[in-house]
Amino acid sequence: MNILVCIKQVPGTNKVEIDSETGVLKRDGVESKINPYDLYAIEAALKIKEKLNGTVTAITMGPPQAEKIIREAYMMGVDNGYLVSDRKFAGADVLSTSYTLFQAIKSIGNFDLIICGKQAIDGDTAQVGAAIAEHMGIPHASWVTSIKSIDESFISVEQDMTDYTETVKIGYPCLITVEKGIMQPRLPSYKRKLSTQNKPVNI
Repeated sequence: MNILVCIKQVPGTNKVEIDSETGVLKRDGVESKINPYDLYAIEAALKIKEKLNGTVTAITMGPPQAEKIIREAYMMGVDNGYLVSDRKFAGADVLSTSYTLFQAIKSIGNFDLIICGKQAIDGDTAQVGAAIAEHMGIPHASWVTSIKSIDESFISVEQDMTDYTETVKIGYPCLITVEKGIMQPRLPSYKRKLSTQNKPVNI
């Protein structure tokens, strides 16, 4: 099972200024962290790997300093990491972000399952995951609150549809976006930090 997790570096504070000319967040000098929803996506991927074997790869789009969150993902148990970085990507909206990630994913290789956090806390659109799936032409399920069952052929998940819940069964390749609470994210391991400190991040 080849699993890809899309993660994002977000400001670690809500006291972030916006550039009045570009409308883009001023991220320079601002403390940053992994988007909280993406921690749940990483944990879901690692749990699936433990059950079905395979590999977990993390990908992020951002400035060079976003390498930091790939290294944190390594400390949680992720096998491979990719940083998609170019100044031209600054201020990208949902369409351009999802298209850029789609092209990057296509160049990296084939994945059975792509997992995204429900949304990024700095943009709050909750659309990038579904847009990636649409670009790729694969089925997807959003707002996933639990994984009911999974095997080598299908994944069955429960979705929060606000007024009701829905269980869907999807064949691979597919994409899901997960809610907080799907499972408790593990803490980064100091032992893994030492063992992966020289592990390359593909840029």
